[in-house]
Amino acid sequence: MTSRQVDVLVVGSGPAGLATAARLARTGVRVEVLEREQSPGGVPRHCAHRGFGSLPHALTGPAHARLLAESAERAGAHVRTGVTALDWAGPRTLTTVGPQGAETLVARAVVLATGARERPRAARLVPGTRPAGVYTTGELQQAVHLYGQRIGTRAVIVGAEDVSHAAADTVRAAGAEVVALVTELPRAPAAPVRTVTARLRFRTPVLTGTTVTELLGRGRLSGVRVRHRDGRTATLRCDTVVFTGDFVPDHELARRGALTLDPGTRGPAVDGALRTSRPGVFAAGSVLHAVESAATAAGEGAHVATAVRDWLTDGTGPDRTDPTHPTDQTDQRDPADPADRYWPAGVPLVADPPLLRIVPNRVAPADRLPYLLRTAVPLTRPVLHITQDGRPLHRERFPLTTAVPHRPLTLTARWTYRVDPGGGPVHVTVT
Repeated sequence: MTSRQVDVLVVGSGPAGLATAARLARTGVRVEVLEREQSPGGVPRHCAHRGFGSLPHALTGPAHARLLAESAERAGAHVRTGVTALDWAGPRTLTTVGPQGAETLVARAVVLATGARERPRAARLVPGTRPAGVYTTGELQQAVHLYGQRIGTRAVIVGAEDVSHAAADTVRAAGAEVVALVTELPRAPAAPVRTVTARLRFRTPVLTGTTVTELLGRGRLSGVRVRHRDGRTATLRCDTVVFTGDFVPDHELARRGALTLDPGTRGPAVDGALRTSRPGVFAAGSVLHAVESAATAAGEGAHVATAVRDWLTDGTGPDRTDPTHPTDQTDQRDPADPADRYWPAGVPLVADPPLLRIVPNRVAPADRLPYLLRTAVPLTRPVLHITQDGRPLHRERFPLTTAVPHRPLTLTARWTYRVDPGGGPVHVTVT
């Protein structure tokens, strides 16, 4: 096993990882990006629809992925494909395997941009046989757009989010019929125009309050059994089913490194500079919040690049508490030991029910990155209240917004200067 040193190691070449690499490489930092797939770009590689990048010149997903990869490489970043990060061999050292074999990479800073994935049928505990014709959105899009494979002729889409409608478009592009979009929620979570377009333009039913209870067929899918909220059951005849949404972060590397995970997001907990609980290890993109837009991920990549530059400049950032720093050898804490958690600054930021999560999930007075929230139930004209130890810090109203599950709310950071760094957790509640 060979060993090399780099300044910054970025794991994942989606929008967040490539934006981080491009921003850092332009300043002369030696950046290496690891991608386990054979091509860089992340999820946009197989999203054929437009809407990526800046309006009015929005691109298709593959075009946007190529643009991000070319930008990073022109800046001087080394993007390596077909390489998988296996495990940690030190505080900022990773063991990898790729076409050239096993290798140990020692970095001054590590950025986790490993993204997210959809939970497949098995993880959703849908009973039945194991026939052919069962996909997630990513599997479907890769089969159709990357490999030109044929699917079935009639497909049921499980979910009614924006990504579900993208899956329906892929089914139609493959020449198949969309039988229905099915969601357990009482109302469709996608933008109303998408639901209306599905029903009127494509004559595709969007069934709300409906649960898929069983897959039917042997060898090849022959249908799905569904149950409506009133208890009625029905069988939808189809030879293809696509499970969409229900994203979870690809956090295996974070778990292997004993990084603190946020219970709301299930990804690495981060502060306003996107620093994790391990010194010199950062995270950005959908591994923090499964899943937001490519533009949000790229913006976080650009934001975390500044924090990484600060780390490379002084070795620790605002607090000089890194036990691996040459001037801190008297500090014997082990950053890999869960009992010796490290946080450079800030206090926990907690989203109270019915809010599901908030990112970033620690806050300090100097933070300026806006916060992304998700709710578990629909909220009409929500008002957010931010408090610390019972002391009001901020109140923000969304008068024209109906917040629904699977769509984000953005909270500004203009109140963070009121946070007491020595106080208790900051709570976000909603009325």
